[in-house]
Amino acid sequence: MPKLKTIKGVKDRVKVTGTGKILVFRSGRRHLLGGKSAKRKRQLRRARLVSETEVDKIRLLIPYL
Repeated sequence: MPKLKTIKGVKDRVKVTGTGKILVFRSGRRHLLGGKSAKRKRQLRRARLVSETEVDKIRLLIPYL
């Protein structure tokens, strides 16, 4: 069976915690920040855990997880 290639776009957007959970970084923090409230920008700093329904999909895209 051939090796599976890692999807690089997913690799850059995802981080695995020590317990094996998957963190995703939020979008919307790159540009046009002047129109966003301070509260919204502050909340965008935090990464979020991937929901249980999406974990299996992401694990298929990154074989080493």
